[in-house]
Amino acid sequence: MSEVISTERTAVTEAPATSSPSVEVFAVYGVEPEIQAYAMAKYSRSSLSMKESLREITAQKAEKFLNTFYFQYGHRSIADLAHIALAIERLSILAAIVVADEQRWDGQERSTRYQNFRKSGYYTPAFQNDAGKSDGKNAAAARTLYRETVESLFAAYEKVSERTFECLAGITPRPAEMKPEAYERTLRARAFDISRYLLPLATNTSLGEIVNARTLEKQIAHLLSQPHNEVRELGALLKHAAVSPAYNANEESLRALVDEIRAVSPEIADRAEHELLREVRVAPTLVKYADPNLYEIETRRELTHAAKDLMRGAAIEPAPLVDLIDTESSDKNGRGADAFEIELATTLVYGYCHYSYRQIRRAVEAAGEARRREIIELGLRHRGPHDEMPRPFFAGQQFCFDILMDIGGFRDMHRHRRCVQIMQDFTTVHGFETPSEVELASVSNDYNKAMKRAEAAVEKLAAYGGEEAQQNSQYAIPLAFRKRTLFKMDFAEVVYISELRTTPAGHTSYRNVAYAMYEAVAKKYPALAKYFRVHDVREPVDLLKR
Repeated sequence: MSEVISTERTAVTEAPATSSPSVEVFAVYGVEPEIQAYAMAKYSRSSLSMKESLREITAQKAEKFLNTFYFQYGHRSIADLAHIALAIERLSILAAIVVADEQRWDGQERSTRYQNFRKSGYYTPAFQNDAGKSDGKNAAAARTLYRETVESLFAAYEKVSERTFECLAGITPRPAEMKPEAYERTLRARAFDISRYLLPLATNTSLGEIVNARTLEKQIAHLLSQPHNEVRELGALLKHAAVSPAYNANEESLRALVDEIRAVSPEIADRAEHELLREVRVAPTLVKYADPNLYEIETRRELTHAAKDLMRGAAIEPAPLVDLIDTESSDKNGRGADAFEIELATTLVYGYCHYSYRQIRRAVEAAGEARRREIIELGLRHRGPHDEMPRPFFAGQQFCFDILMDIGGFRDMHRHRRCVQIMQDFTTVHGFETPSEVELASVSNDYNKAMKRAEAAVEKLAAYGGEEAQQNSQYAIPLAFRKRTLFKMDFAEVVYISELRTTPAGHTSYRNVAYAMYEAVAKKYPALAKYFRVHDVREPVDLLKR
């Protein structure tokens, strides 16, 4: 009986003894991001292997290809294939929040839990008078008030850090099996969890990001369009870093090698220097046209005005820590298309004021069909041929949480990028959080005094006038002050956040938020509660467990 040979491919679990597998898999190293993107894009247009494509491509050919297909033909997905690592150092916490507000962003920032920020320094805006100059009387007074306020916050931060550590050490004996350095490190981290509430948004931090070139281009355009001068300058610096020679981590050792080769053969050394020490630009083509996004700028201007017109100076109503919003409109007639339009209009307004989602939605419903459609039109009026729809249009998720929490805790929740987040601006109007440990460590007087002083200073700085006075005043806001953000997500993400963020090792702030999210879902959908594996935040926490 003849043997039947199948031509169907099957998974290889063990390499055959007599032949190699037909599939070749290998990692690629040492290729510039844009050349790598071109080589991968060639799979759709050429039968060449990756190795053959890389041998064929030069930087000049890659640039020509990208100029044609990326810019002229609009094949934007090509830039998804070029991944770039960037370090951003000595930017403010405020600016870092804006940088990280990108759903396709991957990165890491300095932790306020594991590092002492006392000596980090801080950002000082260029305060100006009404004439746009920095040498006026008001500008000088603003700078003085600002520096005094920030310095007082750092002084309180240092005192609360030390006092809280001493308090925690006094009530938490060191286990015999725990080394003294580990014990101190753990308790200091717990103390920093408390003292971080005093850090102003001006505090310097650092972060690293790894993004593809399309995300970087979008991010740069977004930063260049922001109302804070520091953030706009940061966008320009990111663009410059992408098109300028990159930092070569191996340059020192490679230069030493070239010098050794030169002692033997100057001719070969010249070749080695050209190959090993040549300047590399990570994205000289893909981000060169990243400019301020006029669509974003004009939409912000018009929606800010629309929010004021809609709310008409109404008082901000009290709101809970976490509010799970009904997916349908609160209006009895708000169903189907009407409910979806109300969600779009409400979300568009939400990002440009400090009211709760429920309060805005009632105003949108009361304004009627014509007005809500005008608001939706404002969100799309200035959209250009290559502009994505803005985030408020990522609508229709089943679970929508309006969360009012301290800025420090928000920074942790901000990392959950699989959900849609609509941020409101930084403000002092919602008050500030006071952790119970402040009273326990007998520093509540210092804490409250620092917060009240900062709150008064922020209000005064905003009233000084001059260009960007409102934005500049925000840098003096401590992380304890509350900030409102809308989180929209599916069920899996609710479960994920609730489970991850309620673990005992986490910060009290986001633990309470995550548990409140679980409770809100369990109340509305009792049958789903059993699928959450959360930790009860009301149970005692072992401070030495991280």
